[in-house]
Amino acid sequence: MAKRLSMLDAGARVFCSEGFAGANIDLIAAEAGVSRQTVYNNFGDKEKLFAAVVGEITDRCTAGAFAVLGTFPDHPKHLETDLTDFAIRFIRNCICDRDGKFLRKLIHMEGERHPELFASWRVGGPGKVWSALAARFARLAFAGFLDIDDPDVAARQFFSLIFTDLQIPALFGEVLSDKEVARSARIAVVTFLRAYGRREAGGETPG
Repeated sequence: MAKRLSMLDAGARVFCSEGFAGANIDLIAAEAGVSRQTVYNNFGDKEKLFAAVVGEITDRCTAGAFAVLGTFPDHPKHLETDLTDFAIRFIRNCICDRDGKFLRKLIHMEGERHPELFASWRVGGPGKVWSALAARFARLAFAGFLDIDDPDVAARQFFSLIFTDLQIPALFGEVLSDKEVARSARIAVVTFLRAYGRREAGGETPG
């Protein structure tokens, strides 16, 4: 299992640096420190290895996202602060981590050439996470913290907002400081609450 994971990680690095067309089994085997025959024995060919790489990284990203979702503020003491802290955790652990960077680069480089593979990613990755977050937002709305007609739309918009300021830096591999991550998260949450925060009689959104 350790050797298989090593080959998958090596495959991710090589596919990200060389693209699918430029990558080959010899490069991946050398990166993993195994023989080319070992790669063939485990995965068959480059196409199957690429699919396995995308599947493995998708599974790890999804597992990481659900771990962070487990820290969602179901009973917030101060909604804006608690959601901002949650957004920071999500950015750090699911967007700016190594697997998140690998997956975004693979999608950017190969998504158009492998639409069926990344269609499965959308269902097995973001689709599951969006649904889980939507359920949590629905509970906050039921408890009186938010005013949401469609929790699924709200969940997708929340993710879009927290990723907006990160797209260009992420594309070029920049490492964001804690201050930049916190600022991005805070702006995203403030914007989200302007749209979905339940307002009191005086027009203020309750914390």
